Amino acid sequence: MLRELQFGSCYVYSPQGACAASVRSRMARALLKSGDIAFLLEFARIVQRRAGKGCLLSVLFEDGPVLVPIPGATPRVAETPWIAERLCFALLSHGLGRTIWTGLRRSIAVQKSGTAPPARRPSALTHYNSLSVDTGAFSADRILLVDDVVTKGRTLIAAATRVNQAFPHARIGAFAFVRTMGLVPDVGRLIEPCVGRIRWEGGDARRTP
Repeated sequence: MLRELQFGSCYVYSPQGACAASVRSRMARALLKSGDIAFLLEFARIVQRRAGKGCLLSVLFEDGPVLVPIPGATPRVAETPWIAERLCFALLSHGLGRTIWTGLRRSIAVQKSGTAPPARRPSALTHYNSLSVDTGAFSADRILLVDDVVTKGRTLIAAATRVNQAFPHARIGAFAFVRTMGLVPDVGRLIEPCVGRIRWEGGDARRTP
């Protein structure tokens, strides 16, 4: 696994918090997961505001990276875009990114983390073994992996490792629209941009913040 991956996110989500902001965060996450293009465009518009020159998220989107959506939990069987691909389209429509590349594939199905108890969620190694890269004639010097939600960061660091092996000279980062705040009782707001690190330590992914 890569030892470290830079990542960013814009929104926060509380799985169990009881305050009004926490309840709204779960509603926002559900809207994100719904894949409705109008909602996704609005989510991306707010990201755009936080990614302008001099803003916190600009470090991830500067120089027009190629956007690479994280595949769904099962191999693709139709041309219908998966959720991260739709998010990439929404980002691109707001000028965030140069193009979209879908050469990162899910070759073996894994259990969805959102439907599994914590102890049975797929490990980073499981994600890594389930992913493949179809390089073709593709090349890029800036790659940004895009996903809807990041919890510990296992999927992102596994995907980044696969992509790094295929394109060792590319600068690879990651962006998730929402980061899970499972270790805090409540969140105070929905929009809380951050840029941090996902590290491979002790055989697992560690996300900061």
